[in-house]
Amino acid sequence: MKLSLLAQAISLEFSGFDMEVTSFSTLKEATSSHITFFENPKFLTDLENTKAGVVILSPSYKEHLPKTSQALFSDNPHLSMAYASAYFAKKAFDTSIPAKIPAKSHIALHVVIGSNTVIEEGADIMPNVTIGANVCIGKNVKIFPNVVIYDDSIIKDNCIIQAGAIIGSDGFGYAHTKMGEHIKIHHSGNVILEEDVEVGSNSTIDRAVFGSTIIKKGTKIDNLVQIGHNCEIGEYSILVAQTGISGSTKLGRNVVMGGQSATAGHLEIGDFATIAARGGVSKSIEGGKIYGGFPLSLQSEWLKTQAKIAKFFKKN
Repeated sequence: MKLSLLAQAISLEFSGFDMEVTSFSTLKEATSSHITFFENPKFLTDLENTKAGVVILSPSYKEHLPKTSQALFSDNPHLSMAYASAYFAKKAFDTSIPAKIPAKSHIALHVVIGSNTVIEEGADIMPNVTIGANVCIGKNVKIFPNVVIYDDSIIKDNCIIQAGAIIGSDGFGYAHTKMGEHIKIHHSGNVILEEDVEVGSNSTIDRAVFGSTIIKKGTKIDNLVQIGHNCEIGEYSILVAQTGISGSTKLGRNVVMGGQSATAGHLEIGDFATIAARGGVSKSIEGGKIYGGFPLSLQSEWLKTQAKIAKFFKKN
């Protein structure tokens, strides 16, 4: 889309060099044909080093914009990005171009496979599965009935996706107007499941706003787990039933999240950390320890506190 037309469509002034904008991206990953946005001072270094052709940002950060990037100035860059995202949303689940399916794979009845999707040898896709366009399904992947895999997802070798799981749906992302209206952010990223990942029944993994939501090698996800957009789940992690991971959270290697545990967004959990059942992670924590409760603390300390509370009520 021409930058001048995009600016006009989202009611922003533009007087620079007109160019074709191909899609949205992050500040870090954008190239000269991409548009991105900046709002959080935490990522000021990313703004100063971005290769993006266009950045939506507040006029107060003009001096930090690289000379190679053009600006679209907005009083609310996040809201302007939400409006603009609608113009880059693709038609979902297109089936106009045949998929590439090898003879040595099993595709059951009533399976829908989108355009340009590639399925490797040994895949076993069971009835009523829906697979979007431009999806890659690796070798020996097993997909149980009623799974939905959205466009652009990458499922690597030996993954197992149990019945009813949803891979790659839009994340829960909205920008808000001054009147309190919620403007949808159209997600243009994808989901990547690395080798030997298993996803339990009725679990959902949201696609990234830009870039990828990544579930790394060997991770095991139980039933009814929710993983938000742009999350990264480290190798060989275990997420037990009804766990909720908020957007842009990063889990290290071999993290264990107990049943009904949850995290806030934009935080990091270190390698080999364990969160006990119903633990609530509200800030980044270091690895190699066992945590529990809410507010979160070391599980040993949380148990001591609960014992003291029980003794107090018993005396009274």
